[in-house]
Amino acid sequence: MAGMVTANSDALIRSNVWTTQLKDVLYADLQAQSLVRWLSDFPDGNTLNVPSIGQMYANDYVEDQAVQYTPLATGNFQFTISEYISSATYITNKDKQDSFVMSQLVSMFVPKEARAIAERVEVDIMKQGQPGTPGGQTVGNANTINGAAHRLVGSTVVNSKYTVGIRDFALAAYALKKANVPQQAFVAIVDPSVEFYLNTLSNLVTVQNNPMFDGVITTGFGSSMRFIRNIMGFDVYTSNYLPLSGTNQTGASETINSVASGLNAVCNLFFSAAPDVTPWIGAWRQMPNVDGEYNKDFQREEFVTTARYGLKLFRPENFVTILSDPSAVA
Repeated sequence: MAGMVTANSDALIRSNVWTTQLKDVLYADLQAQSLVRWLSDFPDGNTLNVPSIGQMYANDYVEDQAVQYTPLATGNFQFTISEYISSATYITNKDKQDSFVMSQLVSMFVPKEARAIAERVEVDIMKQGQPGTPGGQTVGNANTINGAAHRLVGSTVVNSKYTVGIRDFALAAYALKKANVPQQAFVAIVDPSVEFYLNTLSNLVTVQNNPMFDGVITTGFGSSMRFIRNIMGFDVYTSNYLPLSGTNQTGASETINSVASGLNAVCNLFFSAAPDVTPWIGAWRQMPNVDGEYNKDFQREEFVTTARYGLKLFRPENFVTILSDPSAVA
């Protein structure tokens, strides 16, 4: 007498069961937009001119002689709305009729497009000031300002490759001080490989033996910040969106002061985030805007998010790039 066992109930058992819960990808933190000086007095057009002025100089004076008059140096900083981007997708009527997760899928279209736009803006901000961007640094050059290098290769050697160490934080602080940058709100945005190296330094990990490094803060520019610690006055954050070395961020090796960065080196950024001197300037001509419509010719629902904006390095003196090889800690 046979009972109900797997062998004689195959037709009653589903070999595959699908859940209505969708698995989403993981996202990295976004932080750069809070570090940009966004212009509000740019009502129309696509080019803005910002007059700039220099400084006056003191001259020796001889009694009963004519005073020496000197003009005030002036210049023009030109800023352009140059980026016009979009993120779009659609779903056909047939797919909506047949898909059992249609409602969940469609509800994710607009948030996904918004995230894609935000990631693109993050990347565009981070790369401003690098070689190949308007007003950016010169590739393979120390980009010296007031006698201090503003572009250099990390000075710490790990596995015969260069990464960012404590000395480089001191060099960045020195460069900013020589450039008369206000000594406040110093920020360093580094690659996770640099964070890994710093986390392995005993003099940073064991802060009770090194009070100079005991400067961890609990709040940053926003809730999504990935704050590590304070080193040499810099609040240190990590980012997966830092640009690569070389012209147009191609990842080419750079040789600066006879030191080669290695292929695919990352550009770690050091600057002051004080409100009046932040290194980047930007303007939205059109904030991310969503359009949706039904296309009867293609029998589908279409969703489009578009945005227009411009970005540029505004204060090169408040911008230090230190290259590091991510494979140094691999």
